[in-house]
Amino acid sequence: MNIQITGKNIELTDAIRSYVEKKVSRLKKYFEQVLDVQVILDVQKNVHLAEILVNAKGVFLKGLEKSEDLYASIDMSVDKIERQLVKYKEKLKTKKLMEKDFEKPLTLNIYEHSSVVEKDVPQIIVSKQIPVKPMDVEEAVMQMDLLNKNFFVFRNASSGEVSVVYRRDDGNIGLIEP
Repeated sequence: MNIQITGKNIELTDAIRSYVEKKVSRLKKYFEQVLDVQVILDVQKNVHLAEILVNAKGVFLKGLEKSEDLYASIDMSVDKIERQLVKYKEKLKTKKLMEKDFEKPLTLNIYEHSSVVEKDVPQIIVSKQIPVKPMDVEEAVMQMDLLNKNFFVFRNASSGEVSVVYRRDDGNIGLIEP
C-alpha cells in the first residue's frame, strides 16, 4: 500500500504521520487491492479537514471530514472509506461482477484553473488525469454513488465506448452513449 500524506497550513509531525498510517492500514482488511492512498490534512482557522482518496484497483473512494480535532477528522474519514468499501464489496458479492482486462486503457483529462481571467468567458477550473476502467452500467452507477458525484464517465464494457451515467433531477439515473 502506497500512502502519501500532504499537509496544508499544518506541520506534519511524526506522531501525525504514524497515526494516519496506522488508521489507513486498517483498509487492507476490507480490500486486498488497495493500491494508492492519498491523505490531505488541512487546517483553516479552528477547523481541521482530513480528506482521504483511495485508488483500489480502479475503484476510487473519497472520504472528507472536518471537525475541531485533527485526529477525530482522520478517524471519521477512515470510517467513511471503510463504509464505502464494505458497501462496494457487498455489491460485488450480490452482482458477482467479474473484472475484465482490456488492452486499451483510457484516461480522461480535466483542466486546471488559469490565472488569466477574461470577462464572460468560461474558465476551466480543475485538471486531473484519471484512468477509466471498463465496467458495465450498474458498476458505473455504483461507482458514482461511492464518490457522491452527480455524473460518472466510464468505458462501457459491452461496447468499448466511453459513456456517461448521471443523476437526473427526478432522482433517476440517465445514460449517455455515443
